[in-house]
Amino acid sequence: MDLQFKKHYTREEARELLPEIRAWLAKIVQYREDLRDFDKRFAHKLADGCDLGGEPIHRWVSNLTELQSLLLEFSRRQIVLKDLDRGLVDFPSILDGREVFLCWESSEEDIGYWHDLGAGYAGREPLD
Repeated sequence: MDLQFKKHYTREEARELLPEIRAWLAKIVQYREDLRDFDKRFAHKLADGCDLGGEPIHRWVSNLTELQSLLLEFSRRQIVLKDLDRGLVDFPSILDGREVFLCWESSEEDIGYWHDLGAGYAGREPLD
C-alpha cells in the first residue's frame, strides 16, 4: 500500500488529543483576532510609512510567532487543519486497510466520522 502520511492515528489516539487540539484552536482564533485588531489600528500608519515600535509591535510579533508555532504543531503531528473557522481537523488513519482521514470539527464531542483522503467533508461517513 502506497501511503501519503507517515503517521496514522487510531480513533483512540485521536480522541486523546482532542482536549489539546481544542486548546490550540482557541489560541489560534485568539491570535488571529488580535492580529486583525492590530491591522485595523495600525494599517494606516504603516501605509503612511510610519516607523512603529514598542509594545504594540512586540505583541504583534509575539502573536505571529505563537500562531506559527501552533500551526507547525499540527503539521509536525501530521494532523490536517482543514478549516480554522469551523475547527475542522483531519487525522490520517488506516481503516479497513485503506488510508483515510478521521474527521472531527470543534462543535462535535467525539470523533465520529471518516472520509477518503480526496473526498473532503462532503464525503464523511459515520464510524459506527
